[in-house]
Amino acid sequence: MTTTDDPSAPHQHTAVRDTAKLAVVVGALGVVFGDIGTSPIYTLQTVFNPADPHPVPVSRDNVFGVVSLIFWSVMIIVTVTYVLLAMRADNDGEGGIMALITLLRRLTAPGGRRTAMALAALGIFGASLFFGDSMITPAISVLSAVEGLKVVQPSLEPWIVPITAVIIIGLFLVQKRGTAAVGRVFGPVMIAWFVVIGGCGIAGITRNPDILLALSPTYAIGFLAGHFGIAFFALAAIVLAVTGAEALYADMGHFGRRAITRGWLVLVLPACVLSYLGQGALILDDSANISAPFFLLAPEWARLPLVLLATAATVIASQAVITGAYSVASQAAQLGYLPRLRIAHTSESAIGQIYVPWINWLLLVSVLTLVFAFRSSAALAYAFGMAVTGTITITTVLFLYVAHAKWRTPLWVVLLGAIPLVGVDLLFVAANLTKLVHGAWLPLLIALTAFTIMTTWEKGREIVTAAREKREGSLREFVDTLQNGESEAITVPGTAVFLNRGSETAPLAMRANAEHNHVRHKQIVILSIQTEPVPRVPEDHRITVDHLGYGDDGIVHVTASYGYMENPDVPRALAQLDPEQTEGALDLAHASYFLSKIELLPGDSPTMAAWRKRLFIATSHITADAAEYFGLPRERTVIMGSHIEV
Repeated sequence: MTTTDDPSAPHQHTAVRDTAKLAVVVGALGVVFGDIGTSPIYTLQTVFNPADPHPVPVSRDNVFGVVSLIFWSVMIIVTVTYVLLAMRADNDGEGGIMALITLLRRLTAPGGRRTAMALAALGIFGASLFFGDSMITPAISVLSAVEGLKVVQPSLEPWIVPITAVIIIGLFLVQKRGTAAVGRVFGPVMIAWFVVIGGCGIAGITRNPDILLALSPTYAIGFLAGHFGIAFFALAAIVLAVTGAEALYADMGHFGRRAITRGWLVLVLPACVLSYLGQGALILDDSANISAPFFLLAPEWARLPLVLLATAATVIASQAVITGAYSVASQAAQLGYLPRLRIAHTSESAIGQIYVPWINWLLLVSVLTLVFAFRSSAALAYAFGMAVTGTITITTVLFLYVAHAKWRTPLWVVLLGAIPLVGVDLLFVAANLTKLVHGAWLPLLIALTAFTIMTTWEKGREIVTAAREKREGSLREFVDTLQNGESEAITVPGTAVFLNRGSETAPLAMRANAEHNHVRHKQIVILSIQTEPVPRVPEDHRITVDHLGYGDDGIVHVTASYGYMENPDVPRALAQLDPEQTEGALDLAHASYFLSKIELLPGDSPTMAAWRKRLFIATSHITADAAEYFGLPRERTVIMGSHIEV
């Protein structure tokens, strides 16, 4: 037998690999960079807004200083902090502030653990700020794009808010369909967007090529040092240039660090920088252009198409942050900071594309409220900056701690990086605090509310779990009573599956079945769902079986492990078991599933403040239906109730 080597085969494999890499980069461009890629629409316009409580006068020195500050802020915060540093801290491929929190929770050193837990709490506040960001981003992004209509036709200005509201309602209504189908066009649209804004930027630069000198850090430093009173207040708007930096990190699990890094360095960063330089040159040419420098960069005939393209780009930016909110809420629920939420996977092929109805409708109401309350992107800008700077600062601090505690990076190296990075972040935070009464209070209020809900849920859950375990009693002792004849329960044919929180205590439903109904099934599976601090658990590590001391009584405890990015599927997990593991064959086609439903009542014990008890009980009402969440067949699911005082 002879074989003939195909000399073209290696080239074909290389071409396939290159095509796959390109597809991932295009996908990342469509999802990850929407928020930061639409920042040029409103950043410079907001900096020089004459209605600002601390306006920046239009002068040659100020324009050079502002453009230089924008460029170096983007380089330090996005390129250095996120792309080069933070994105190296992943939790099995997943990024974002929740990934940093899980890395902190893994630290076990006694002294370090207390610090890690305190920082994890800070991280939860950062995640809470992200919820504020996910409410503000769709409002400010779509508003800023639709505001381009008044540049094209001033008489259309009264229609800006209604058109924005219609677009936002449509955006949230289609969320349940998922982004898989629309996602295929996201990448090409954003590529067109970045090419267009880069081209418009070049056209603007040709009007005043001297603006290229603003790339020198001397202008940024000179502006801060020589005009600190003006530059400091300008930072509250300049921070808008780095909005969306967290999305680069949060979406790392979907596209990978390399694809995001390539997309940023090759296309997104150059296009955004060119746009900022072009707008700066345009303002130098005529100070009246501060009204809408982004749209005025385009020739008059191209402004309406640019408004339409900008609207598409801002919808994509909103889509990215909405799905980010779904992901953060899902991970928070898995880690015990929120109740169990109903989650729908909207794509069979794309991992992580999920839809959380409760979060979706909450965001819709919140975004519409912001649009009608603030009515312009300029008014919302102050609120936006506070959410962004808070999240960035917390992410930087958590990353630096992980670098030292987990990777053993020398303290002097960490401090060497912390001084400039955290220093820049805190300068932005301080500048945004000056806008507190002008809207910066809004994301802080949203974050404080979300933080209070999440920490209250975590605390209340601990109290309820302790009370429940006391009432359930020891599982092994209960199995002993069934085995040695102390129980009056008779054995009936069939398979019963009791969902339980762990392997130490007996399920309330199982105990009630034996003590009140005086029956037990021939085959009993006590199933606990374990959420691991990793995104996903391999199928071959999914199931652990404990025979509870007896190998022939038909009672086993099964632990099904899932990552915090996964949804539990109980029937599918049980199908992996063989008869030897379960002390007999399970009749899963006719099995009965038992759930213990707990009714929460406010008690007199001083476990929490009275208002927190009421908040905890109110929050419990949004808990997803357990049968649906765990994938149980409703017609064979039995719910047995009990009550616990908080």
